[in-house]
Amino acid sequence: MADAARVEVPALAGTAAAPKLKRALRLKDLTAFYVGTVLSVRWTAMAAAAGPSSLVVWIFAVLCFFIPLAGSVMELSSRYPREGGLYVWTRESFGDFAGFLTSWMYWMSNLPFFASVLYFGAGSLLFAGGVWGHGFAASPGYFMAFAVLWLAVITVVNIAGLNAGKWLSNICSLGSWVPIAILILLALVSARRFGSATHFSLLSMTPRFSLKDAIFWSTICFGFSGIETGSFMAEEIEQPRRTIPLALLAGGAVVALGYFLGTAALLVALPPGHVSGVDGFMSGVAALCGRFGLGWLVVVMAALLALNAMGGAAGNLASTARLPFVAGIDHYLPPVFGRIHPRFRTPWVSLAAYGLAGMVVAALGQAGTTVRGAYDVLVSMAILTNFLPFLVLFAAMAWAQGKPVGPEVLRVPGRRPVALVLAGLGFVTTTIAIVLSVMPAEEEPHKALAVAKVVGSAVVLIVTGVVTFWVGRRKRSAFSAQRSGNAA
Repeated sequence: MADAARVEVPALAGTAAAPKLKRALRLKDLTAFYVGTVLSVRWTAMAAAAGPSSLVVWIFAVLCFFIPLAGSVMELSSRYPREGGLYVWTRESFGDFAGFLTSWMYWMSNLPFFASVLYFGAGSLLFAGGVWGHGFAASPGYFMAFAVLWLAVITVVNIAGLNAGKWLSNICSLGSWVPIAILILLALVSARRFGSATHFSLLSMTPRFSLKDAIFWSTICFGFSGIETGSFMAEEIEQPRRTIPLALLAGGAVVALGYFLGTAALLVALPPGHVSGVDGFMSGVAALCGRFGLGWLVVVMAALLALNAMGGAAGNLASTARLPFVAGIDHYLPPVFGRIHPRFRTPWVSLAAYGLAGMVVAALGQAGTTVRGAYDVLVSMAILTNFLPFLVLFAAMAWAQGKPVGPEVLRVPGRRPVALVLAGLGFVTTTIAIVLSVMPAEEEPHKALAVAKVVGSAVVLIVTGVVTFWVGRRKRSAFSAQRSGNAA
């Protein structure tokens, strides 16, 4: 239900006197965007390190999280094909406070995500430098510099226009599926010559639960998050009610198969112990290439994985920056966030502020820990705060089933009964993933500090969001009262 105290204020964008967003994303662009943003080869390495049971976990993640999420995004984006996606869905269901706080948690959760994914890309790129490159493997300065530099490039490119931004996503999507395709070919050759490096049996494929596996379970689901991001740019997509579902279907299929087949290929080619850590995927690939005398391929794969990391960061930054943009239009953030660049027709203030915040988090992420420790903490922080908004998203999907819709709205197959099952299944899975994400990895030397960072950051994030909303609400009310007084 809408917030009863909500007042209407003039938007800064989309009016006759202001520049409008440009519909630049077509089906192929959005499909490549989903692949480049969601399919990250680092999750295949983390899954393979857990052994053959991870293949079963991938299947559960598809059934219990990915399909409910994709179905919910498809229907909610068709009900509300407007800029801001998640912000609009939750606002229309539960009011302004829920919409703002949900979006606040989502866009803030991506700040540690940018650092974690770019740390992975930085670690992978070191393999292209051979022995010299590995000398930087324990250098916090190198990882911080890599993340900050590329966040700056990504921000500038996206401010320059969605046409430039979508080409960046299209190119970076090659870093997602090409390495996995190469890996599958290498694994097939390796299996034919040497047999499988991993023993597959009913026992080995039975999932286990332990402190070591806790963060892994939640990470497997987290690997599918991002499939909702394209709809945040609904007013920049041509025919969004048609394009978003088709892109979800095509891109989602590539992502799901990529994760499953990529993990299986790593397990066939190498024992699980060869693919752990920040540079786990490249460690495994390097060992596999060495087996066949293909040293040159290591450089190619390292460059592709760096591209994959940049694509994940670029897609998430570009789409998630649309949330504070819409909050600025609603005056819950300073109205400057709702401005559109007159030439590039992009929400340039929101993009610039979001990119700068990501750079700050990337620089601070190394504080008081090792490179590996920082990577694990950043992943955990991103998982916890990123999953909280999904609880509200699935609740909004269930709530929407009581609202009438027109014939133009695309519903999930089976309509209300299936929609409620999907929403409930996604809600329960998300709750479990949140609990598991808090548990630190066994290798973390400062477990209490790691847990404190993860939980403490989430609490601070929520409290800060509540305060920001109420401050914005007071200013919004004062602005409305001033307009009413002037009109009188």
